[in-house]
This record gives sequence, C-alpha cells and structure tokens, in this order.
Amino acid sequence: MARTLITSAIPYINGIKHLGNLVGSQLPADLYARYLRARGDDVMFICATDEHGTPAELAAAKAGKPVAEYCAEMHEVQAELGRGFRLSFDHFGRSSSARNHQLTQHFAVRLWERGYIEERTERQMYSRADNRFLPDRYIEGTCPNCGYEKARGDQCENCTKQLDPTDLINPRSAISGSTDLELRETKHLYLLQSKLRDELDRWIDSKTDWPVLTTSIAKKWLHEGEGLKDRGITRDLGWGVPVQFPGAPWSGMEGKVFYVWFDAPIEYIACTAEWADFHGLEEHEWRRWWRLDEGAEDVRYVQFMGKDNVPFHTISFPATIIGSGEPWKLVDYIKSFNYLNYDGGQFSTSQGRGVFMDQALEILPADYWRWWLLSHAPENSDSEFTWENFQTSVNKDLADVLGNFVSRVTKFCRARFGEVVPAGGEWGDTERALVAEVERRVRQYEAHMDAIEIRKAAAELRAIWVAGNEYLQTAAPWAVFKTDPDRAAAIIRLALNLVRLHAILSEPFIPDGAGALFTALKTDAKAWPGDIAEALGALPPGHAFEVPDVLYRKITDEERAAWQERYAGKR
Repeated sequence: MARTLITSAIPYINGIKHLGNLVGSQLPADLYARYLRARGDDVMFICATDEHGTPAELAAAKAGKPVAEYCAEMHEVQAELGRGFRLSFDHFGRSSSARNHQLTQHFAVRLWERGYIEERTERQMYSRADNRFLPDRYIEGTCPNCGYEKARGDQCENCTKQLDPTDLINPRSAISGSTDLELRETKHLYLLQSKLRDELDRWIDSKTDWPVLTTSIAKKWLHEGEGLKDRGITRDLGWGVPVQFPGAPWSGMEGKVFYVWFDAPIEYIACTAEWADFHGLEEHEWRRWWRLDEGAEDVRYVQFMGKDNVPFHTISFPATIIGSGEPWKLVDYIKSFNYLNYDGGQFSTSQGRGVFMDQALEILPADYWRWWLLSHAPENSDSEFTWENFQTSVNKDLADVLGNFVSRVTKFCRARFGEVVPAGGEWGDTERALVAEVERRVRQYEAHMDAIEIRKAAAELRAIWVAGNEYLQTAAPWAVFKTDPDRAAAIIRLALNLVRLHAILSEPFIPDGAGALFTALKTDAKAWPGDIAEALGALPPGHAFEVPDVLYRKITDEERAAWQERYAGKR
C-alpha cells in the first residue's frame, strides 16, 4: 500500500477565507487525498489554522476580544466551513497547540547548537504613538519593487518580494496608522539561511518534476540580487511560541515570540502529532509519517499552496529541516497555484470583494463550487471567476451532462422494467465501443490525477460523462424497447452500471453527488475500477435501485444577476 502525506498551506486565523484562498490550497489537496484513498493508498491529510503573528493580534483587537479567545472561536468557524466544503482532513489542528510550541522550540535549539541560529542586535521600527516595537507585519507602506501601497514589512503580497520594514516607502503603523516611527536597537535570533544556500540549491535541482511556477520562485529567492538572505525568526509580540523557555541556550529574549513563518510550517509535523493524541495513539504512529528513522522512507510528501507561500516552503521550512541535522521528511512535490481573480478584479479580504466560503455555502451546496473551482483551477496562469462562467459550467456540466444522464437512465428503467437492474440481452458493437472509449478515458483520467493536473483531470471526467450521454443517444433504448425489449434491457443495464462508475470517478470532485448516486443505486461497491468491462457489470440483473432526486439544479439568469450585484462590494 502506497503511503502519501498531504499538507495544505495552513490558513490564517484572521477571518473567513474567500474562494481564491480555497482553490489555492485546501480544495485541490482534498481532491488529491480523496483520489488516492479511492485507489487504496494510505493517506495522511493534514491542515490547521495559522494562529500566531500579527494577523491574529490585529484581527482580535479589531474584534475586541482576547487573542486566545478569538483564535479558538475562529478555529471552529474555519473547521466548520471545511466540513461544509467536504474537506476530508485526517486532522485540522491549531498552530497554537502545545505540540507546536514544543516542536518549534526543539527545532530552534537544534539549529542553534549546529550553528545555524545566532543573536543579532538590530535597529527596529518603534512607534511612539503605540509605545512599542513594531514587528514587520505591523508596518505597512509602499513596495519599493512594484509600488503596491499596502505592502507589509515582511513581504509584498502583490509581487511576492521578500522585504524588511526599512525597505518600505512611507512606512506607517498598522495599529494606529501613525507615521511617527523611529529605529531603535533590539536583539533578535536569525536563521542563517545563507549557510544552507548551496544545499538548498542542490535539493531544489533534484526536484526535476516540480511545476515551473514552484521552481522559478524558489530559484528567484536563492539567486536574485545578493542571493539568499539570513532571516530574523523572532518578533516583539505577546502571542506566539515563547523564545525564552526553560532550557533555551540564549538569554535576554523575554517578551519575544518566534516569527509566525518559522513556527507555522512546523505545525504540519505538530498537527500529525495532534492527530495521534486525538486518537490516543502511540508516538510512533505520527513519527512514522515524518521520521526517516521510524518508517517515513516510503512516504511521498506532497504540499499544496498558492504561489505567495512558495518561498517559505521551498526555502525557510526546508532550511529548518535540513539545518536541524535530524532525519525529518522533506517534501517530495510542491503543487503551487497562481491566483484566482474575481469578476474583472481581485478577491479582496480587506475590501470584502468576492465570494467568501460562508457566503458560497449559503448560495449553493459545496459540489457546485467544488466542480467549478477545480475545473478552473489557476494552475498554469491566473484564472478568473465570473458569474456567467459559473452559471454556464454548473448548468451544462453538472445539470445537463451528468444529472441529465442519471435522470434519463433511472426514470426510463423504472417506467419499463421497474426499479431493478433489468435482465436480458447481450452487448453489441455499440457497447463494446463505449467500453473501449471509457477504458481509454479512465486510464487518462488516472494519469492526470497522478500527475496532479487538475484541469486536465476535470476535462477527462467530463468527457466520460459525455460518453454516457452519447451512448444513450446512439443506442436509443426508448425506440429499441418497442421492438426488442431484451436489447433495451442490455442498454439500460450497462447505463446503470455506468452511473455507478460515474459515482466512483466523480467522488473526489463532487463527493455529495457521488454519495447520492451510491445511495440511489443501493450499493457499497465503490472499489476503483480495474478492467472497465468488468466494472460495467458490477450491478447484476435484479439489483434494486431507486430514482434519485434532481442531482443538480440549474442556476437561473435572475439568480446569477442578483448574486453578481450582491457580491461586488463590501462584505
């Protein structure tokens, strides 16, 4: 049994995420996890809320709540939305967990002992108005690289360039908006990434199958300008993993916490430990996924993320793992995504522009969104959500192609043969041609899914649905029944088995619809198809079924226009 570890970039705790966030990490990771489980693989799918750093503190302050209380509430909100979108995490953890505190401090000590962390005295922005040092994300200003006016002090989210607060033009406090800032001396810990550059470079070069997007961003950070820079990994904040703790080899770090981008990726490991704790399992049960000396040699580790997260997963987190000198599992494949734009502009959390996860589920069930987002995933370039395209895709693909096929087959069978798989008749040339086409397309679908080519996989799945409709039109059982009922029975028996095959193949994309089909067909026969001819005979004559309700309804023009107007502006 193949073993695959899957992690999705962990979402910030500060509010509900929009559809662009969803399709950039969690949703495609879930698709892949569901597919591998269906193929019989042993899968560990991990995600969590990213609860430390300035986003958490700023959001809590805005909500008027203590940060710990705010994070606990928002974790449950995000977990519930994940369940709503049918995200099949094995565990959805929290980066504020005791496990993550312990592991983060452990890695920091190891890196210090091996000469990859050092103390540095630096000059840091201090806000007189706020009476405090400002960590990088507490400072906003204009990016010197692209001119974006809301760049943060650590990175410009517009061009992804790594920044220091002193790089910003016209810097201001994100707390008060004050520009009354000055540089003062303070002490911090630095991860000496520059010492690991050559090793990171060789490791990235060995990943010849990575997407170009992933590799190009990593190489840019390694070699652009002066090359890979050392990175401060502590901040002056009250919420996070404490830097000063019993056994720490440094002193004078009271009141500081580890930088969120140091501890957040470590949560992937910690979250797997949380999973074991939740299920009352021994330590080895989670370590076998992460420690090469405890069984992780045969694990394939795949990460999913938006392109803005690539630098931290190709540089900073691997530097932590490699620098520790311990046999932890490094990622094998990073599936990165471009941006999903919204109806002529951009999704914007700050401006409330676009559709957010909670709103989407109020409009339509999860499958509608899952299908559109995955079949339009921004893999090779940015893609754009428009309400017209969403309506067209749902109405044509889900309602007209898949839903219509299921409805025609099951209703015709009920009317002519009752709610059982009919007996009689044999396959002819038309059926053998369908089997050959479906065999070819299923194997191609598998190849695309194995390669995590999501849009190509969605197109192949839709083509399999279309093949069923074309077969039904060609075979025309409603006409054949008048002169040859046995022949009509053979057609419908094959078509009902094709419905079951559709359910199996479609479950990673549209789990609710697939579940409804399995229920209607009254079958637990969900094994992934090997030989397609054999799979299309799995439901024998006499097997009972029931006609399902409308699988997917169409979106009206009036609904589409109303939603487009409603979600154009402020949330």
